[in-house]
Amino acid sequence: MTTTSAVAHPLPQAPFEGRHLIDGLWQGSADGATFDRISPSHGIVVSRSARGGTAETEAAIAAARRAFDAGAWSRATGKERSTLLLKVAGLIEANVERMALLETLESGKPISQARGEVSGAADLWRYAAALARTLHGDSHNSLGEDMLAVVLKEPIGVVSIITPWNFPFWILSQKLPFALAAGCTCVIKPSEMTPSTTVILGELLIEAGLPAGVVNIVLGFGQPVGALMAEHPGVDMVSFTGSTAVGKAISAAASRTLKKVALELGGKNPQVVFPDADLDAAADAITFGVYFNAGECCNSGSRIIVHEDIAETLVKKVVALSRKVAFGDPLNPETQVGAIISGAHQEKIAAYVRDAVASGAKLALGGEAVRHPGLPGDFFRPTVITNVSPDMPIAREEVFGPVLAVLTFKTLEEAVALVNDASYGLSAGVWSENVHTCLAFARRAEAGTVWTNTWMDGFPEVAFGGFKQSGQGRENGRYGLDEFLEIKSVVMRIGKTRPNWVRDCL
Repeated sequence: MTTTSAVAHPLPQAPFEGRHLIDGLWQGSADGATFDRISPSHGIVVSRSARGGTAETEAAIAAARRAFDAGAWSRATGKERSTLLLKVAGLIEANVERMALLETLESGKPISQARGEVSGAADLWRYAAALARTLHGDSHNSLGEDMLAVVLKEPIGVVSIITPWNFPFWILSQKLPFALAAGCTCVIKPSEMTPSTTVILGELLIEAGLPAGVVNIVLGFGQPVGALMAEHPGVDMVSFTGSTAVGKAISAAASRTLKKVALELGGKNPQVVFPDADLDAAADAITFGVYFNAGECCNSGSRIIVHEDIAETLVKKVVALSRKVAFGDPLNPETQVGAIISGAHQEKIAAYVRDAVASGAKLALGGEAVRHPGLPGDFFRPTVITNVSPDMPIAREEVFGPVLAVLTFKTLEEAVALVNDASYGLSAGVWSENVHTCLAFARRAEAGTVWTNTWMDGFPEVAFGGFKQSGQGRENGRYGLDEFLEIKSVVMRIGKTRPNWVRDCL
């Protein structure tokens, strides 16, 4: 691990003031309640936000319902929706620095990464805009000369969008523009730890000319805001990204009204490395996969399954690269890995490491918290753990930190069995120069995404989502638009050709 020192950077002079956006108007909470977000890296109050409750959530859902039923957006043309989404994409690019600074200070991620995520999110909005222009149903003209049927795709209605703290703006942009392209209206609750870029997006939506009530934002906590957004009968769908445990609770709450639920949840994502792999390329991708966003990523490549003949060599390469990764001040553009989101989460990561070592695993690197000069925040050393058995929690559960668990295998059959012996199924990777090995693995791995000789490459055009307890539904691509659509069949008879059912018996 290399360390980047604290650098002079213009920190905000005052906290960012976040308010709710309800029916096109910015407002505080009725009771005046607020909550602060303290930077996990710099210890300053980054934002002060209105703390929503039942009244604000009810008002936001009612506004979304009125806007949907009024039809100014839900019945707008594809061209009209597309034009507005393209305006938002341009406004996002014009506000990258402002949003990146707030996201860095609220989340602890490096500012260079935050800039990339905010600017890259504009491409998601542009892709969704293209989908708005190409949305169409089907027709059936082979049902007989007197029959014609069409299948319509219509917006599902009011959508509750609940987003996490690890990629607050990026994940919102995997959901909201697709919902808007479909013609839905929305109520958004960002994480209470990273609310500010969502508020700024609300400003940009108003600037772009989005009709009042189409997008509403309620700031606050899971109770009562998130819970009410999941169970409210005025909501037609919930789209949630976060932990599997919370996803299950949202599904249970939503089941009372049988509303649709789309979930992008946790992962314990393996990379399988065969002896014929390019070990230098694999080692670099493994290092990136486990330390990107400090491992606080559902797609984190947090376990590698390595052929026993090359395990020792590969681990040495990963450890050597890990020592070169720049950990430190998130405001330093050279930093690659920043702070952990909170002290409580830092302790959770450390507990997984302690448990693994106590169970017989070995530390090849790291395994403890670290302080950086001049910074009061929470940081964790890059950590590599070997001699891991498949039954250890660190091999099966989502640590959500910069911790790599190393397991070994002898045959393809054994590797696939280790990959699939998990409650999660978000992503998996395979490293081999033999295309047949890669394809055989890809066909059998129980994961929503399989990368071959790479890790975490993604595109707006390509669907993303998981198997098993990693979620249900898909984001991005045309499938991401389909999530927000209802299917309606219209069957038409041509001419007066329907025979009478009631017979004249007289």
